Amino acid sequence: MYLFVGLGNPGERYALTRHNVGFRVVDRFAERLKVRLDKGPGSYLLAKTHVGPETILLAEPLTFMNRSGIAVFDLVTRFSVPTESVILVSDDIHLALGRLRLRPGGRDGGHNGLASVIRYLRSEAFPRLRLGIGEPGEDVVTYVLSRFTEAEKAMVEDMIERGVSTLASIARDGLERAMSTV
Repeated sequence: MYLFVGLGNPGERYALTRHNVGFRVVDRFAERLKVRLDKGPGSYLLAKTHVGPETILLAEPLTFMNRSGIAVFDLVTRFSVPTESVILVSDDIHLALGRLRLRPGGRDGGHNGLASVIRYLRSEAFPRLRLGIGEPGEDVVTYVLSRFTEAEKAMVEDMIERGVSTLASIARDGLERAMSTV
């Protein structure tokens, strides 16, 4: 079993912001698998599906980014998901726009959503797929809550598609193999 969690902020106001690319990858993956995320038993949207024999839970916290750990902890506990099977999908200001990085664990890198998950799971040992949104030229909060420019949109769409392909690869081939292709 895998739990793919897109990080972002709920609501239309944030839907297309840089901080919500994690939600967008999970949404697109759900769309490809023809499943819909619905309100789960906790503070998150949830869908259950399969890729081959592998059970996949798709989730998006409704707790806002800085409190993502509350929802992830509930999901891990409620569905008995091992920490190493939790794949977080999030934005990363330390990666160039359009770059992807898949790692089996690590620090939060200054990302408040990842910091919250680390705090609640009491572990850094969960994989994460990080999506490059570029370095802010201004205040970080203003930057991550801004929308992509017209000139950036094609690159962002390509990054989302590659993120979906990476999740599919994890589900089909496992984390180690997927890491070798990102």
